[in-house]
Amino acid sequence: MSRPPTAPPTLEDVARVAGVSRATVSRVVNGTRNVDRRIQEVVRAAIEEVGYAPNRAARSLVTKRAGTIALVVSGSGEQGEEDSFAARVLSDPFFGRVASGVLGFLRTRGVHPVLMVADTERTREDVLAFLRQGSADGALLVSTHAEDPLPSRLIDAKLPAVLFARPARPAPISYVDLDHQAGARLAADLLVERGCRQVATISGPLDVPASQDRLTGFRDALARHGFPYVPIAEGGFTAASGEAAMERLLAEHPGVDGVFAANDLMAQGALLVLHKHGRRVPEDVALVGFDDSSPALACRPRLTTVRQPVEDMAARMASLLLDHVDEPGLPPRSVIFEPALVVRESA
Repeated sequence: MSRPPTAPPTLEDVARVAGVSRATVSRVVNGTRNVDRRIQEVVRAAIEEVGYAPNRAARSLVTKRAGTIALVVSGSGEQGEEDSFAARVLSDPFFGRVASGVLGFLRTRGVHPVLMVADTERTREDVLAFLRQGSADGALLVSTHAEDPLPSRLIDAKLPAVLFARPARPAPISYVDLDHQAGARLAADLLVERGCRQVATISGPLDVPASQDRLTGFRDALARHGFPYVPIAEGGFTAASGEAAMERLLAEHPGVDGVFAANDLMAQGALLVLHKHGRRVPEDVALVGFDDSSPALACRPRLTTVRQPVEDMAARMASLLLDHVDEPGLPPRSVIFEPALVVRESA
């Protein structure tokens, strides 16, 4: 005679092991925000011990939540180019840090991110449809170009969303960002302190607010140090664009002895060109990047850079989104992080 199947663990089983009420276990399982963190940890340990698996379909009927958020990377592209854009995104160390920060925050709250790439009209509509039909509770948006229409569409559709970096045009939407001007001032002050007399910069794309702020902060700081003019070569936040920009600067300003690149990838490209032209770093040319991402440590010499706490910023972005999901009428908020100078061997 066969034995009856073992009944699956229940909320009561979890409550008994955790030493709390069934209602407390239910609040933790359903992602309620007002449960003490220590109690959450005890309940999650009990869930793992007894092997409890929530019925997600039943839970969704009760909470009206999907338990999922969309992590959206929005760019510009043409029909049929989605794969190449997605490949660039997934290979970018900056986006990897954003994803790490989001995952680290959400995994302890029972919420799961879904990666979506929106770089054409069709893929943007896919994101909006995914959210409208309730497949995700909201969107975390990392936009890579200034004319991105997706933020305004999310606002018009009244869908919960938070941006990484302020929008190019003022809009009623929450975002997290860095004080980019302060970061660029740190770079300028260091180059002057190191004795540089002919300082130049490789900017990011000048239609991007962060690029504009970094350029403004760098120029303003150098003006205060008595440098009225700063040569600039515009890049595209890629190593290849950093190489091309450094070639232009050396051709037009061969005496340059200090360079601020607006991200580490461009600084990495600039370093290759300086080596190619026999310029020693930092003896002949001091070089400072921005972000403190993995390329900064891959460079030789290792890159002095301005740290952007991307993982912390991404976690705060996810926290803001869950606040908006919990309270649909919550006004938009902005959270600005502070940069820090990380001094290594390149300056």
